[in-house]
Amino acid sequence: MSRAFRRGALVGAGLAAALAVGAVAVAHQSSGGPGGAPKLTVADPYIPLPATPDGMGAGYLTVRNSGGADTLVSVSSPAAGSVTMHRSTETSMEQVEQMPVPAGGTLDLARGGAHLMIMDWAKRPALGDELELDLEFARAGRVVVKVPVKPLTYRPGS
Repeated sequence: MSRAFRRGALVGAGLAAALAVGAVAVAHQSSGGPGGAPKLTVADPYIPLPATPDGMGAGYLTVRNSGGADTLVSVSSPAAGSVTMHRSTETSMEQVEQMPVPAGGTLDLARGGAHLMIMDWAKRPALGDELELDLEFARAGRVVVKVPVKPLTYRPGS
């Protein structure tokens, strides 16, 4: 075998190996798509101070997902006896059993829309408290969020 032939064969083998590694990297990156694992982060959580001492509270937050689809299936808190998921319509509010988190999208829990209802407080929340919410997702599992108690009139970004 000539030296030029061996060099060409080595270059060809190296190129084939590089292409194979590149194909694996692309396949790995695409696993975050609709069928891939969810990649969740929680932003802007808050609980407005309940208006009455033993009153219900509401919880708001945004779940961002840079991976595959998931579903919020339950929420609990050591600070409350019950946390339920609700959605509001123009005329009513109804409890829901789950909330979808789309692939590459968000689940917004905000005033006037989907939200959490927090009841049976272990202790009355006060401004500045930070309460724990345990979010349970069908695929991602449990995500623990520390949520600050804000004034009743608080609006994020204002």
